[in-house]
Amino acid sequence: MPPASRPRRRLRRLLALATDTWLARAYLLVVAAALTFFLGAWYVGPDPGLAGFYPFLATAPLGVLALLASLPAEQSSLTWLAPSIFAVGTAVAGLCNAALLGRLAHGRGARGPRPA
Repeated sequence: MPPASRPRRRLRRLLALATDTWLARAYLLVVAAALTFFLGAWYVGPDPGLAGFYPFLATAPLGVLALLASLPAEQSSLTWLAPSIFAVGTAVAGLCNAALLGRLAHGRGARGPRPA
């Protein structure tokens, strides 16, 4: 197999895990709603306030990395870029969390019910 197709296969496997189960799909819907609220409050609303808290909370373990990635842009003259970096980082964190949820759901279904 050529080396160029290996990363595509891994990405396809990760996306399949993130979208195969209803639990992972529901989680992705929550993350999408939180991101939509954040971007709407940031770009359309008069004051975003703590709108970034919802996507951060929805992607709790990996959402910290999205926040840390957007901090350098916030502290420099590129403050307009910080919400976009945070949104992309949060979306990636949400996909990784959904893949983990999908993997856990597949692992639970493979074992089947336990005898009483």
